[in-house]
Amino acid sequence: MKKLVILISGRGSNMEAIVRACASESWPARVAAVIANRPDAVGLAFAASQGIATAVVDHRQFPDRDSFDAVLAEQIDAFAPDLVALAGFMRVLTERFVDHYAGRMLNVHPSLLPSFPGLNTHQQALDAGVRLHGASVHFVTSRLDYGPIVAQSAVPVEAGDTAQTLAARVLATEHIIYPRAVRWFVEGRLALDGSRVTLTPSEPQWLFAGHTAGEGA
Repeated sequence: MKKLVILISGRGSNMEAIVRACASESWPARVAAVIANRPDAVGLAFAASQGIATAVVDHRQFPDRDSFDAVLAEQIDAFAPDLVALAGFMRVLTERFVDHYAGRMLNVHPSLLPSFPGLNTHQQALDAGVRLHGASVHFVTSRLDYGPIVAQSAVPVEAGDTAQTLAARVLATEHIIYPRAVRWFVEGRLALDGSRVTLTPSEPQWLFAGHTAGEGA
């Protein structure tokens, strides 16, 4: 039985999707803990309601990233996880921290990487005039939003979209591809080959959500 630790900063909707999938699909894994960098993170209440251990490492109590990351790693390692999943964890992690969890830390980013790393991805997509936008699950490396990609989802950018409407459609696909990618990991089906991820046995590592309104957008 593999153990997962999930890191959140806010409502933790992707964390919730992973927890529910793990329970309903009988994964060979359990969520051992949910850790937040903010004591007011709404997702902590959901995790506690599911009987999952919770902890807070408040980044505002530390003078720099190195000291915060050191204590965060101690908290994570206390649960001896096989996988660390970042689920809306809004902190830039140090290279030392990332290296410590190399090959066993996943993140979901709301864009079709390598396009639009960083923040405000939905507005970036609208400003660039792209016709497809989406989300990517990837292994975390020291280069921000640039690790080997495990799975991606795509949605059309529709006429009249705002950053908010686009974000809502993308988030719905994140709730599908992120649990799927985590399950592949805990089942031992993922292998890193340089910058590429191999899934065995093979199956589609992408999701196209299609138009939700207005053909020809």
